Amino acid sequence: MHILVRKHICEYLFSMKRHELFFWMIKVPIEASIVFLAFFLARDLRRVTDLIPDIHLPIQTIDTHNLLGFALVGSLVYIMISAFSGLYKMRIYQSRIQEFWDILLVSFYWFFVYIAILYLSFGFLYTEQIPRLIVLFSVLIATFLVILERGILDKAETVLMRKGVLEKTKILLVLGKNDEDIIETIQDSAMYDMCWYAHRKEIPDLRIPYVWWIGEVIAAIQSHSIDEILVVQSDFTREEIQEIFEYARIYGVRYRYIANSFETTKINTEISFLGKIPVIEIQNIGLTPWGRVWKRMFDIVFSFFALVVLSPVFLIVAFLIYSQDRHNPFYKSQRVGKNGILFDMYKFRSMIMDAEKEKRKLLSKNERKDGPLFKIENDPRITALGKWIRKFDIDELPQLYNVLIGNMSLIGPRPHLKDEVRLYKEHQKRVLTLKPGITGMAQSHGRHENTFDDEVRLDTFYIENWTLLLDMKILFKTVGVVLARKGR
Repeated sequence: MHILVRKHICEYLFSMKRHELFFWMIKVPIEASIVFLAFFLARDLRRVTDLIPDIHLPIQTIDTHNLLGFALVGSLVYIMISAFSGLYKMRIYQSRIQEFWDILLVSFYWFFVYIAILYLSFGFLYTEQIPRLIVLFSVLIATFLVILERGILDKAETVLMRKGVLEKTKILLVLGKNDEDIIETIQDSAMYDMCWYAHRKEIPDLRIPYVWWIGEVIAAIQSHSIDEILVVQSDFTREEIQEIFEYARIYGVRYRYIANSFETTKINTEISFLGKIPVIEIQNIGLTPWGRVWKRMFDIVFSFFALVVLSPVFLIVAFLIYSQDRHNPFYKSQRVGKNGILFDMYKFRSMIMDAEKEKRKLLSKNERKDGPLFKIENDPRITALGKWIRKFDIDELPQLYNVLIGNMSLIGPRPHLKDEVRLYKEHQKRVLTLKPGITGMAQSHGRHENTFDDEVRLDTFYIENWTLLLDMKILFKTVGVVLARKGR
């Protein structure tokens, strides 16, 4: 048994690059040192302030000799909790937002565990107490520095890979067609080197080395010419794909695949028993009752502060729109919300007045033939200023008011017009089971390049697999997408 365990560990380590092992291993001593140092920084900060406005608590401090012991215990407890929480797992790649969220949770647990240790060991291991504010400051400082350290290490690794100093991950795609979105995403990534793609027949205009025989794929795995296999779509038989998977496991090559729409829904499952028979339920919605509470609280707080902070922008944009034609700078549109309920959605007006009437004349020029939505590349109804505010999604900002009053959410499926919803197919009405959002999966992944079916598929995945962390990821991703458009 121990031999098998060692064998699998060696295979996994072999599949990782040396620099991946190095960046993984140095995190433990660096973060232990950060937490240790945080206690001394916290003591110095406490001598200056208690960080509580208009209240000046008596300064309580501790000498260096006694603080050494508390700092050493604190750093050991932090490393142990981080290890148990999976922060030191040998993950080759991980979402940074997920990682930062995990660090925040570890810091939360660490604070309460450490306080409990101090309480239980008082009088046995130590007699002089450490001021609680110093412990709290230590948690805050350590959390900030660990997040900063992880960000710096990730950035350094990425930059060194882009410059060719560190070796990239060699990937083989099992590809059924020229999927430009996936290929472009991999090519833009600093960590991947696309070696080959495998398919029965060569795909026209795809400038990547090509292998057609299953034996060549297996030979690449056996010789460790590749580090990862990504199955996007394949015309290989099920047995051949299974064979590739088995060889990947044996030789420690990472194997991943892009799931179809049904397989992605299986993430949101729950196991129960029907008598003695285990039953797996694919849940209809990932948003639990408590999840609704947290999502609504996040919506209220974020939208309120955003409206306050962005109020000067609202005034300037409203003035500019009004000055161009002396008409209402805001546009009110009736949209279909959760469970088919109609509501008034607000935007900055980016089109001429009576744009809806003009739309009827332009229906024959609609470029969206894949669903009920209407779009023209150079829509004549959009004003010059409207093109600019649309480019940076400024026209969407008044929807923060919709979020605040509760008929929209920050993240969710996009709200559509009543006439468009009437044309929905039955399965597409699934997007009406959640509050519509200012942004969502479809807006942060593919955006205007998505077909309507793609949008529904992405929004359905969001509905069935909601987490607050997923909301945060989509929010950050949307900001990135908007900033990327700014550079064009």
